Amino acid sequence: MKLLRLLRRFLVYSFAMAGVFGVGVTALRAQEGPQGPMEAPAEHHVSRIGTEPEPPAPPSLPVEEIIRRFSVKEDEYVKSRPNYGFRKSVRIQEFGPDGGAIGEFLRVTEYQKLADGRVAMRAIEKPQSTLQGVYLAPEDLDALDKIPVYPLTSGQLAKYELKFIGRELVDEVDCYIFQVKPKTVERAKAYFEGVVWVDAQYLEVVKTYGKWVTDQGDTRGIAQLPFSLFETYRENVDGKYWFPDYLRSDDTLHTKEGDIPMRLVIKWTDFKPAGAVQSVPKAAPSPSSGTPPVASPSPSPASSPGAAPAPPPGAAPSPAPPSAAPSASPRAAAPASSAPSSQ
Repeated sequence: MKLLRLLRRFLVYSFAMAGVFGVGVTALRAQEGPQGPMEAPAEHHVSRIGTEPEPPAPPSLPVEEIIRRFSVKEDEYVKSRPNYGFRKSVRIQEFGPDGGAIGEFLRVTEYQKLADGRVAMRAIEKPQSTLQGVYLAPEDLDALDKIPVYPLTSGQLAKYELKFIGRELVDEVDCYIFQVKPKTVERAKAYFEGVVWVDAQYLEVVKTYGKWVTDQGDTRGIAQLPFSLFETYRENVDGKYWFPDYLRSDDTLHTKEGDIPMRLVIKWTDFKPAGAVQSVPKAAPSPSSGTPPVASPSPSPASSPGAAPAPPPGAAPSPAPPSAAPSASPRAAAPASSAPSSQ
């Protein structure tokens, strides 16, 4: 019995020593291996997602200085534009359910400054119309010349709030984007509300998008046409001036027969410094009363700074920065505006 107990103690002792010995050998082998830093844990990235977008990086110049500089240049363009002759085409189209054009009005005219300072217009192509949903009266053609192009001259800045909202390329030109809103609205005058793109290098307005508003809402120069939002691009002329060369507006005409998508496109081309003109060009003919129902795009207020003579229309249509682009809510009556009229 005593021998059996001794045998058990020996076995327990042997197993215990074997365990200690094994651990020691393992530790020694680990120390003999190559030593180095432990592998870093996987990187964990933490980011905060807010409900408000990050504000755009501010421009290199103070915003107030940018606004002041481009408004001074707007003054220069307003004074210089009447000294140039140009060709102007006005096209209004109606579209069917398949997207194809079903009706069109086209007028092409040429403007020249005479030696006595007057501006004369002559028809290059006699106005023609196949529009089906609206009728264009002769006086409506004159209203087209009142669409504004220079709303933010220095004399009008005090009437507006301008907010820098970012940067964007416009035809490869790096531009600052400003949101524009009138500080107050009136019934007798229309004010611009929308977005302007300013060349970041030369601080010149190269594009506008917006409408003209009063205390009654959005304005349209011609009641029977839906256009109130206008997108206007400008062209550099003689390396000095930025004159409008393309204006577009898309909207829908609501009739008893159904909705008709419509488009207005105005193009200005062939800018030339005014020269002495001996005779007054023939006045542009207007469509006869026998032409099919036609209508001219709703003009916006004259293109002078701030607002223009009645009746002014809406402002520019098309791609604009999200929160900045104004909403369209056309109204028929168009009050006076203080901006110079754009031919």
